[in-house]
Amino acid sequence: MYFYRVKKSLLEYIDLPKDLRQLKAEDLPQLAKELREFIINIVATKEGHLGASLGVVELTIALHYVFNTPEDLLIWDVGHQAYGHKILTGRKNSFHTNRQLNGISGFPKRSESKYDTFGVGHSSTSISAALGMAIASQLKGENRHHIAVIGDASIASGMAFEGLNHAGVTDANLLVILNDNAIGIDPSVGALKQYLTNVKKGTQKQDNIFEALNFNYSGPIDGHDFPTLISELERLKHIEGPKFLHVITTKGKGLKQAEENQVKYHAPGKFNANTGELIAKSSVSEPPKYQDVFGETIVELALKNEKIIGITPAMPTGSSLKYMMDKIPNRAFDVGIAEQHAVTLAAGMATQGLIPFCNIYSTFLQRAYDQIIHDVATQNLPVIFCLDRAGLVGEDGATHHGVFDLAYLNCIPNLVIFAPRDAVALRNIMYTVQLGIDFPIAIRYPRGRGHLLHWKQPFEILTIGKGICLKKGKQVAILSVGTIAKHVEEAIKHFEVSHYDMQFIKPLDESLLHDAFKTHKHIITIEDGTTVGGFGSSVLAFTNTNNYKQSVTVLGIKDEFIEHGSIDQLQKLQQLDVSSIKEIVEKLIDN
Repeated sequence: MYFYRVKKSLLEYIDLPKDLRQLKAEDLPQLAKELREFIINIVATKEGHLGASLGVVELTIALHYVFNTPEDLLIWDVGHQAYGHKILTGRKNSFHTNRQLNGISGFPKRSESKYDTFGVGHSSTSISAALGMAIASQLKGENRHHIAVIGDASIASGMAFEGLNHAGVTDANLLVILNDNAIGIDPSVGALKQYLTNVKKGTQKQDNIFEALNFNYSGPIDGHDFPTLISELERLKHIEGPKFLHVITTKGKGLKQAEENQVKYHAPGKFNANTGELIAKSSVSEPPKYQDVFGETIVELALKNEKIIGITPAMPTGSSLKYMMDKIPNRAFDVGIAEQHAVTLAAGMATQGLIPFCNIYSTFLQRAYDQIIHDVATQNLPVIFCLDRAGLVGEDGATHHGVFDLAYLNCIPNLVIFAPRDAVALRNIMYTVQLGIDFPIAIRYPRGRGHLLHWKQPFEILTIGKGICLKKGKQVAILSVGTIAKHVEEAIKHFEVSHYDMQFIKPLDESLLHDAFKTHKHIITIEDGTTVGGFGSSVLAFTNTNNYKQSVTVLGIKDEFIEHGSIDQLQKLQQLDVSSIKEIVEKLIDN
């Protein structure tokens, strides 16, 4: 075909894997170069997860070249590395809409493409999903391949080993590919990381752990070498039962800065596509990110209180616990992608009189729900959960929004739930609980920056279960929790409307609620979490219990999964933006 000779524009002619398979093997390095450039040029201006996708360009091309996708089922773990996959499977011309409102998702998504065989976003699910598909194919008498691509950070998670453990006693047609680049979002940690390092160096003395689990192991091989990749994948196609291929790659491959600073270039924001240099943001002084308020405050407290411990499951940079890891390394722990372990580790520490701050993204705490109930709350242990990325998180979409925590924590006995309206409140609750509590508490705060420049105020002790009346007005009272209070303040500044910052979702400040209900005709509750089972639901239960007859308008996240878009766009769609709140208040005042 003519386009074989047009080396500079191979990607132009490839829309689907069937087009890719028409290429000669010697053309694939040129295609890899073009695919990297395509990803770099778009992510440079549209933002997104860069390093992971650059690292698996050769592997992505080789998989679609050797296997008959989508008949053969390919599952990407987490999905940060799937940009090349999306471009080669019919989404090249829409890739510029990646992670934007009404655009394509930043992660594989079944409703988006038949090539996305399983929806992902959280880690360590690929092996179990691929095994389920492989067993289903056996039962249906179908002859197809099932490939799970998982990283060295994700494979250390308990769920991945549960899948490996089961797969090893089956004869399922399953291929697990370990994409080993020694880093997740932050560098990988733990004994398994050291084992994999020893395997790569050829110094591993113990038995092969994957062969011990009954996998046919091969590797490690160079994940950027097409002849080796294709030869090995072709060989493995003809081996029955569970197989394991160990592939060594470089995260950020092809962009010098991304290779040298893999943490920063995991999701670098906007950068110069030609030079790779990050585009500097405004030099104007900005309020800190909430994660940095946490990070700086825990260091400040821990330097004075030697009982304080910091724990995070693989998010030291994203949670800013790295500040404590740098200053007090013997009391700050990155436990890897192991949320269940993180929670019970904290519980064990709490039994011995330590004060564990367990920092987990809201969406990831869902993975440790049993441990919260069984290991912490049932025993009423004083574990302090700091839930970063609570509420709408923006472009990462449905798998990452932290909108369920208020509802799933609200029903757990003994557990206190607090949502600070600003950085000062976050600091004060952290200060308060490290003085000594006899119950577990969840402190939830959002992604991004607050609005206070002067946030390092002297600490104040907060009263557990006590809210605040921020403004006293007439007719309408708004009850808010968390940082959405800032939108409320802006929306009602020209109205005689009351505003209560309840602070605690559990226990509710019933004295403040009685004051609101006895002196107002209309009540509005507002939260950046699901309206089903959350703060508004608790207020409705209070209303019913106390026989109040006022109308109660519950604002929050609708009973649906919220897709990707900017936080401002999504808040507007959910009627949580300033103009929507203002409009709702105006209608109630007129009534």
